[in-house]
Amino acid sequence: MNLTDFSPTQPVILGFDPGKDKCGLAVMGLDRQLYYHQVVAAADAIAIINTLRQQFPISMLVMGNQTTAKRWKQQLQQELAEALNIVLVDERYSTLEARDRYWQMYPPQGLIKLLPHGMRQPPRPIDDIVAILLIERYLSRLTESVNG
Repeated sequence: MNLTDFSPTQPVILGFDPGKDKCGLAVMGLDRQLYYHQVVAAADAIAIINTLRQQFPISMLVMGNQTTAKRWKQQLQQELAEALNIVLVDERYSTLEARDRYWQMYPPQGLIKLLPHGMRQPPRPIDDIVAILLIERYLSRLTESVNG
């Protein structure tokens, strides 16, 4: 990833899809420019978040509000090198939406193209794409409240 074309004057948002075994991470600008996305082991998530904060001017963390959210939020607040504003976003249906987005980002090749859309399973975990969607949901909510 080339960080030279990145303007540190523009804050970015860290998307976090926490899980028991693995977590999705994404870094996106307010202009919806995607700078980073990765699925990482849950045990490494906080260390990786600290590293990302050294590379990007992360202004806040957006994460899903479901099952493990409360525990993760507490852990993040305790273990992050510096405090970070954490916003919870409704993550209902985000996994289904992430599956569709995966195929938009990585169009199916070969025989997979022949499968009906609903039967296609991404060949890798898509927690990072869920993290992207969480940021987008947060940004959409912001625009709605400004325009609404």
